[in-house]
Amino acid sequence: MYNCQKGVIGVRIAMMSAWNEDSGVSTHAELIGREWVRMGHDLKVFSFFTHDFHGTAIVGKDEDYVVRCFTTSGANSPYLDPRPILEADFEIFIAQDLGMLPKDCLGRIFHHIQRKASTLTVIHDNRPSEDPSFYQFDWDRIVCFDWRYEEFLKKYHPEEKMCLIPFPCMPLRRGDKKAARAKLGLAQDKKIILIFGQRLKEHLPVLSLIREVNRQVPCLLLVVSQKDLEVLQGIGKEQMVIRRESPSIDRLYDYLHASDVLVVHRSPHNGVLISSMAYQCLGSGCPILASNTNFFETMKDVVVTYSDSEEFKLNVTDLLTEGGRFQASQSALESFLRLNSAEAVARQYIDLFEIMREEKRAGILPQFLGSVPYLRHTGQMYSEAVASSRATDLQSSVAKPTLKVQNILAIESRKGTMQQ
Repeated sequence: MYNCQKGVIGVRIAMMSAWNEDSGVSTHAELIGREWVRMGHDLKVFSFFTHDFHGTAIVGKDEDYVVRCFTTSGANSPYLDPRPILEADFEIFIAQDLGMLPKDCLGRIFHHIQRKASTLTVIHDNRPSEDPSFYQFDWDRIVCFDWRYEEFLKKYHPEEKMCLIPFPCMPLRRGDKKAARAKLGLAQDKKIILIFGQRLKEHLPVLSLIREVNRQVPCLLLVVSQKDLEVLQGIGKEQMVIRRESPSIDRLYDYLHASDVLVVHRSPHNGVLISSMAYQCLGSGCPILASNTNFFETMKDVVVTYSDSEEFKLNVTDLLTEGGRFQASQSALESFLRLNSAEAVARQYIDLFEIMREEKRAGILPQFLGSVPYLRHTGQMYSEAVASSRATDLQSSVAKPTLKVQNILAIESRKGTMQQ
């Protein structure tokens, strides 16, 4: 199979992951997976059964390339039907969020997978796992999202196998606010503050603050959730609209386009964290106001944060009235999305897969490549391309010679040396 966009042989990819579910792992997998399909690569997705999955709702119809064949690791009797995986034809095998997968079941067939494919795991854990089953796999690559994950992972995994590839964003897709409100049956004459998702209880500290803001800037609180709606009791119905649903991405973007600000309140947690919701929603262009916690540590330019009640009221008012903070975050948004778009991130993975494919063909393990300049961050390929050419054509920029080419040439050279 040929990839029409790049003129190279397409990659045959299998991914074991949450899919079409309301979880961060599913968001990550879908954003890059659908880009791979769009690029012309072959994708097979193995996911959780619909009666036991990672998340609170199934939010989409499965594509033809999706097979549901296992339970979560937390099931009473974790189970994996190995036949779909063993029967499939692939050369790259990816496990997303290993901690949620039936690890011991996967471990029993992992040697079969390794015979035909290079293997990679994407780490979503916020700290080192305490489960010995987590460490039974000898992955060819271990991918994490930023340097904070690397700091704890390198204590437990070989550094030469680690790659940093950022969490992907939806591409910029601004909408018509008036049309979105008409479609959703929402008021046209007030500002709208949106709270979305299944973690409504975490937003309790800001609900009373929104009522105070309403005295200065007339606004509606729009809540889109299926869980914990009882916490909204006592808030006047005239100030709030509740939509009991787990929307698809298109429906979610309708809500975002209709809103003036999305509020995401996350309580501080230990470990390394990101907000998959923020990455998922940035592409709408709707400004995001978030609590100043480690969930948003890598997004400070494009997400406006608050540390206390006064700063919340100040910043939400600024965003509702398109003040300075609104303007600054919107100015930074396009470049952030260009660097972290699903397309750009998906291409970084494909570059990595091509390196792994050449290693497999050459019969060389990463740790035996000696002085080959392996990337700490495959995004370096993208950064070099952008630095050398500020072209707006992302594809032509990334396709320029990069360290990926150096790695493949070094593999070929090493292969020739071994054959002498």
